[in-house]
Amino acid sequence: MEVNLLYAYLLGVSVTTFLFYGYDKRQALKKGWRVPEAVLHILALSGGTPGAFLGQILSRHKTRKPRFKVVFVVIALLQGALVYLCYRYWIAQK
Repeated sequence: MEVNLLYAYLLGVSVTTFLFYGYDKRQALKKGWRVPEAVLHILALSGGTPGAFLGQILSRHKTRKPRFKVVFVVIALLQGALVYLCYRYWIAQK
């Protein structure tokens, strides 16, 4: 049951992050109020990295800002390391 809640959470935060990227791209084109980059990073950090990655690719948004990309890659690498450690020390030992 716990794994299902984790999957539901990760799916929800990824979809939310994806929608935020789409909204921010639309606002950028309309010269409207933008979503702060810190919010996009917090969403990715909270588990929305897959949605952020898809949002960047599909909307071609935030792909040319080197500093933003560096922070995003660091977040993705940290999450990858965390998933590996969780698998190695908790799941693989069962």
